[in-house]
Amino acid sequence: MSADESADLRQRNRLLEEEVARLRAALAAQPADSGRVAGKPNETAFGRAFWHRPARIDAPLPEPDPDRIADAEFRLLADHLPILCWLARSDGYLFWYNRRWLDYCGSTQEAMAGWGWQSVHDPAELPRVMAVWTASIATGAPFEMVFPLRGADGVFRPFLTRIVPLRDASGRVVRWFGVNAEIGAQARAEAALRDSETRLRRAQEAGGVGVFSVDIATDMVHATPHFFRLYGLPEVEQLPLDAITRLVVPSDAGAISQRAERDAGFAERDVAYRIRRADTGAERWIARRGEFERDARGRPLRFVGAVRDITDHKEAERRAEANERELRLVTDALPVLIAFIGRDYVYRFANAAYQDWFYRPASEIVGRDVRDLLTPANAEVRRAYIERALAGEAVRFEAAWPHADGRHRDAEIRYLPRRGTGGAVDGFHVFVQDITDRKRVETVLLSEVTQRTRERDRLWEATNDLMGIAGLDGFLKSVNPAWTQMLGWSEAELLARPFADFVDPADHAETQAVVGRLAAGETVMGFVNRVLTERGEQRVVMWTAVPEPGTGLFYIVGRDLTEQRWAEEQLRQAQKMEAIGQLTGGIAHDFNNLLTGIIGSLDLMQTRIQQGRTDAVARYARAATSSANRAAALTHRLLAFARRQPLEPQPTAANPLITGMEDLLRRTLGERVQLELVTAGGLWLTLCDPHQLENALLNLAINARDAMPEGGRLVIETGNTHLDRAYARQHAGVNEGQYICVSVSDTGTGMSPEVAARAFDPFFTTKPLGQGTGLGLSMIYGFAKQSEGHVRIDSEPGRGTRVKLYLPRHHGAVPPETMASGLTEQHRAARGDTVLVVEDEPVVRDLIVEVLEDLGYTALQAADAQAGLALLSETGRIDLLISDVGLPGGLNGRQMVDAARLHRPDLKVLFITGYAENATFGNGHLEPGMRMITKPFPVEALAARVRAMIAGLD
Repeated sequence: MSADESADLRQRNRLLEEEVARLRAALAAQPADSGRVAGKPNETAFGRAFWHRPARIDAPLPEPDPDRIADAEFRLLADHLPILCWLARSDGYLFWYNRRWLDYCGSTQEAMAGWGWQSVHDPAELPRVMAVWTASIATGAPFEMVFPLRGADGVFRPFLTRIVPLRDASGRVVRWFGVNAEIGAQARAEAALRDSETRLRRAQEAGGVGVFSVDIATDMVHATPHFFRLYGLPEVEQLPLDAITRLVVPSDAGAISQRAERDAGFAERDVAYRIRRADTGAERWIARRGEFERDARGRPLRFVGAVRDITDHKEAERRAEANERELRLVTDALPVLIAFIGRDYVYRFANAAYQDWFYRPASEIVGRDVRDLLTPANAEVRRAYIERALAGEAVRFEAAWPHADGRHRDAEIRYLPRRGTGGAVDGFHVFVQDITDRKRVETVLLSEVTQRTRERDRLWEATNDLMGIAGLDGFLKSVNPAWTQMLGWSEAELLARPFADFVDPADHAETQAVVGRLAAGETVMGFVNRVLTERGEQRVVMWTAVPEPGTGLFYIVGRDLTEQRWAEEQLRQAQKMEAIGQLTGGIAHDFNNLLTGIIGSLDLMQTRIQQGRTDAVARYARAATSSANRAAALTHRLLAFARRQPLEPQPTAANPLITGMEDLLRRTLGERVQLELVTAGGLWLTLCDPHQLENALLNLAINARDAMPEGGRLVIETGNTHLDRAYARQHAGVNEGQYICVSVSDTGTGMSPEVAARAFDPFFTTKPLGQGTGLGLSMIYGFAKQSEGHVRIDSEPGRGTRVKLYLPRHHGAVPPETMASGLTEQHRAARGDTVLVVEDEPVVRDLIVEVLEDLGYTALQAADAQAGLALLSETGRIDLLISDVGLPGGLNGRQMVDAARLHRPDLKVLFITGYAENATFGNGHLEPGMRMITKPFPVEALAARVRAMIAGLD
């Protein structure tokens, strides 16, 4: 409650008391009615009933007289009362209200008469009021209660209501008199008092404070709940003080006042002592503050105060003392002068080093003014530094401080300001360190740095390497003369333009990626790009770049590799020529053997046919076919090595492919080699030519078998893997991403690093002459590259070899398997199917046409693309075009098809090829309606493919 509200309440109470006094006086002076009322002659019936004799509130009265109630003087006095009042009959019927009531409720006597007073009661409280009022009417007992009444403004306010019965001479209740006093201010004051007491109690408990009062006369303690909790005692109304003092640790009993001392009014105001809690026996520190309340003569009545638990504070003090001792030990052991000086220039702390610097112990320093220890000249110099420290600045300076024997000594002096809890500087720490040796070393180092700087400058000026400083903003900041010597650009031009202007546009993206790595704090080594000279030429430069953290700069060194790359290219060219020499020799040898088998078999066939001996013709035909197939296989290896082998990539599941080869592999490896297949669950699909993958695995298995002449173990494993950016950067031509890995490892003789480095070279082999062409691993390497994959070989002499084939993951589905079939009636033409054959080799063209005609197709033929386009431009029916990829006359097979599809968009095409630079047309995929078959091919395979394409099954 505010001060204004309290003053208003006191003022209203005084006015109420004065009004009641005046009313009593007036009623006492009113003439008596001797014929109706028995009593003292100077008292009215109302006065006798209530005001004049409050102790006999239910004194007898005569029957109610309405005329007397209307008395003007009574109404005037009642209307001026500062409270609401009213009269009711014995049955509770209210028949009169004073003006205060009517004004407050905003009503009239007529509206309020009888039971109209219920309209200004709170509906929620009315049942309770009616119950009490009904009980009083029935028993004649007075009552008092608090309930709200609604004012004319619609606001309910609390009123204290007192109702008393007025009785006649026989004791019968003839009237009820009621008063209603507004207690809103009182209620608010009581609520505010309760709230204040609650907040105080909560604050005391939150602060760990227990409040107590000791009655001096009885030595009994009254206390708050938290007081009892501090001592581990149950909460009671009061308890003897001895119950508290018995808990005090005996060695601290002297801190507790005795009863005689308290009776005399003597006790320490602040004490601290230890107790053992009554509930747990735990030892706790208690701090007590109190003082006496005395009577007017100064005699002590009560000792009141507060207690709190300071165990944690005491423990903190103990730790602080231990820390201070430890700090003293540490600071005294340091070869540094350490001190603290307050704002008054007086030492508060000093370590043992003062003996060495001021030639007196620290005990003689603490408490003295710093100016007393310095000469006037030194004190004046230090004053400026001290004032800066006291202003909040960290100060550092150096000064000559000779030893006691006169030897030179350099000192580094630091003043570090210390701020108090409010942020104000309350002093500063002093640190003085002997830096004589450091200064001497710095002098030597400065000389060395100067010498090395000269050497670095000479290197900067004389080196042929590009050296400089560049910024992450893309501009060079500093360059050495080698830039101008190598590139022809002046230093001003190099610094004025973005560095990207001097880099070949094809290398911009990779160069920008390197800058991003430098921005992330990564050191980049071995990065190569092409830099443009002033004359428009290119120089191949390998860079090393090191970022300078937090500056946005990086240091670069570039070495010109142009001549080295040219020399490497020449070496590669020479190696290629050597390989070609090996190729011609090897191919001539192998093909001569194969041609001997083919020609010899054909000659014998002709001879036997002329002799009429046809029984052996089939055997000679099989021999010729076998030699031709071996020649085809050799050609496929050559194409794979050249990465020109026409592939038919399709979604491939490697696990079933490998398990399907198990029988073939075991027969190939023989009994002395143990084969183990380890296929990973959930293996991804890959997009490749499954036949070439089988051929690659078979070649690896044969190589492994040959490396284990005494037998051994061969393991083929599969798994999913991810090649990250770091791996891709370390292996040229490898793209970051998801792959399946097929690993073939053996326990054979292994290879040396030199042999492993050349393992993928064409015609390189360690096998004896005649036992290998050296194309097996080259074919695997070419197949992997054509499939956008990667192959890696790991080997160690005597420990075996592991070859890992990485093929990129494919997210499609596996196509349903189709069963191959021989040349049967189901391959024959239907409904006059027409096929156009475009092939520049007459023998091959005639062979295809003859096969088609035998199967019932209408076969058209052309020798080149121009003739083929002429036939395709006609309106006749053509169900399928069979075309060689490589055609004479300026247009190849693919270009001819593109031109024909302009007016035959649904034209189906079967390409045949034996060697084509762009056999897979750049991206490894044929367009819809296009298929490919590789020369040489079986007639049955051609017939099956033609029938499937025309029927829409392929």
